[in-house]
Amino acid sequence: MTKLRAGVIGVGHLGQHHARLYAALSDSTLVGVTDQDLGRARTIAERHHARTFERVQDLLETVDVVSVAVPTSGHYAVAKTCLEAGKHVLVEKPIAVLPAEAEDLISLAKTNGCTLQVGHSERFNPIVPAMWPSIHHPVLIEGQRLGMYSPRGTDVDVVLDLMIHDLDLLLSCHLGPVRDVQAVGVSVLSPTHDVASARIRFERGCVANFTASRISPKALRQWRVFQADGAVSIDFQARQGVIGRRAIESDRTIMAAADEIQAGDGEPLRFQLESFLSAVRSASRPIIAGEDGAAALDLAHRVLSAMKVSR
Repeated sequence: MTKLRAGVIGVGHLGQHHARLYAALSDSTLVGVTDQDLGRARTIAERHHARTFERVQDLLETVDVVSVAVPTSGHYAVAKTCLEAGKHVLVEKPIAVLPAEAEDLISLAKTNGCTLQVGHSERFNPIVPAMWPSIHHPVLIEGQRLGMYSPRGTDVDVVLDLMIHDLDLLLSCHLGPVRDVQAVGVSVLSPTHDVASARIRFERGCVANFTASRISPKALRQWRVFQADGAVSIDFQARQGVIGRRAIESDRTIMAAADEIQAGDGEPLRFQLESFLSAVRSASRPIIAGEDGAAALDLAHRVLSAMKVSR
């Protein structure tokens, strides 16, 4: 079976790893890369015995699939160019900056028969499939996603930069329609919000409280889920989970001894690219399709709108 020819547009912090994996996976071969910094592009290309392209259009003429890993503000324009050229696209999260842009990309993919996957890599974290079966009818979800400051990603709000991971995970729980959103945000080191807190209520009753920060002294990615029969704690960074269940002991209702889970150490990005290539091969719906990316972006904009109201 002929390998899929892959290219990467943008080989910075994330894109360099897309290039590394395309070069290593059994179902792909890295043809080439491009970046606004041509020196950077040459370094990554030479490392993996690939070509450097000065123009996106020239790269697209040589590939079947492409990863778009440019800064968020450029996702829409670059992904649109790729889809118009009939290429299968994995665009890093968020799918775009504006919901209308996301819908345009989805429409383009359908019109041109292209696979469109969005890089919400946290869904490929091994702890997620290990813990998600234990989440059912949650009443309250508390989540924190904290990171240390870096200028990278500050072209957009922390909601689109970090919190959107949790918004996508939240929607994957299939909790029904969102009833309302409340939120506040603070700008500290960048022109956009660096810290945000959101309270999301669903029509079925579940409430999710999320905090995202990119100015914290250390990284933290955790969820706590409370439901009628117990509680679930997830540490996405350590890939550890704890499942506590209600039990009866000596005529008292208590929390039973918890089940502790340690997930594997597989690389989420590798799983994500393997999933993308498989979806292209089978012409099937990706695990995180353009519609999923658009749904997360829509909810992110409801959070952003709620921030404006809270001022």
